Amino acid sequence: MKPKAAHFYRWFGRGWLGLGYLFLYVPIVALVIYSFNDSPIPNVWRGFTLKWYAALASDTEMLAGLWLSLKIAFLTACGSVVLGTLAAFALVKYKRFSGRTLFSGMVTAPLVMPEVVVGLSLLLMLVSVQRALGFPERGMMTIWFGHLLLGMAYATVVVQSRLQDLNPQLEEAAMDLGARPHQVFWLVTLPMIAQSLVSAWLLTFTISLDDVVISAFLSGPGSTTMPLVIFSRARLGLNPSVNAVATLIIVIVSVGVVVASYLIARAERQRQRDMAAAAKA
Repeated sequence: MKPKAAHFYRWFGRGWLGLGYLFLYVPIVALVIYSFNDSPIPNVWRGFTLKWYAALASDTEMLAGLWLSLKIAFLTACGSVVLGTLAAFALVKYKRFSGRTLFSGMVTAPLVMPEVVVGLSLLLMLVSVQRALGFPERGMMTIWFGHLLLGMAYATVVVQSRLQDLNPQLEEAAMDLGARPHQVFWLVTLPMIAQSLVSAWLLTFTISLDDVVISAFLSGPGSTTMPLVIFSRARLGLNPSVNAVATLIIVIVSVGVVVASYLIARAERQRQRDMAAAAKA
């Protein structure tokens, strides 16, 4: 390829990449900026102020929704990683068992199924269970069930992709040295898939935190999540206090991503040093 053509394609690719980043992040930056807007009209700048953050401190409905969303997202992420890891192990380590194809399809079905269908089917099932057994009442637990169903599918895909790339000889060597299966998992396999577990946790936490459709079907009185509060207010006209709570969520998620990325990078560097030291020995 000629130097001029290579130069053109390099800058062309960088330009498209820059446009992609602008498309993704300019709205987020604008939202953060307008959370400090003194005007009650969200898109008209009238000066810098912190009054919307002060107003948010007294907005009990929004704060209650935020706290509920954080609790559900935390429980969803933890449960999704556990169930997704078990499902991924079953699919990767056991190539043949009765019903494997059906199990694989059911695990990944929520990824391709519209959330409206998932939410409606869960609502009908939970209503039937409630009529038969008297529980569960629609609320935090039912929302968690719905988010867990969706999050488990994402966690399974993330962990499964990592398990498929592992060298099975490492686990076989540990067993040859006398390690029991549970010791192989805790001492060999788990450290090697730790990065994928962290990634799956962050992904499912974010998915749960901003879910609207499933939460709308499964929520009940006194269990309105933050996205539902924002969605209900959007129909009447938003005020900059919504920008303030969105900015806080952006800060929380950004800090979590930065910390997780740092820990993952440090663990990877330590693993590379250990492998280099083992190779020299």
